[in-house]
Amino acid sequence: MDALLTLGLIISVILLIGALPTRGNTPLALLLSAASLWVTNILVFALWYWRLDAGGPHQRDKRAGHPDGAFLFPQMTMSEEALREAGQQDWSPNFIDYLFLAFNTSTAFSPTDVPVLARWAKLLTMLQSLLSLLIIALLAARAVNLL
Repeated sequence: MDALLTLGLIISVILLIGALPTRGNTPLALLLSAASLWVTNILVFALWYWRLDAGGPHQRDKRAGHPDGAFLFPQMTMSEEALREAGQQDWSPNFIDYLFLAFNTSTAFSPTDVPVLARWAKLLTMLQSLLSLLIIALLAARAVNLL
């Protein structure tokens, strides 16, 4: 399912970029398309990260800690004492953590505070950043240019 969503996102970005030279699109329609594709980009990649990291959500919940994850969340570097003091002693990444990662990757074109450790995750974050750059730079710029 995630693969179909990703393929649909990529095809949508390609089709929209292909339609840019035509003057048939209104600025509002382009901005709405760019915004919906950008949000879709965030959600699709958050799902990928959440489902693939450390065996997925069900496998992560069965383990103590997060020893073989593809992402190094800041809480994973804290001592047990620091986690306890912060009220995070049972911390494990959940969907919101991956959504935050995906949002930052789409906004800053990098994962900001979460280092990417696995090669597959590096490839996914590169693809997400590229799609986001195309959406923001090409679609939104064209829409603003038409205003």
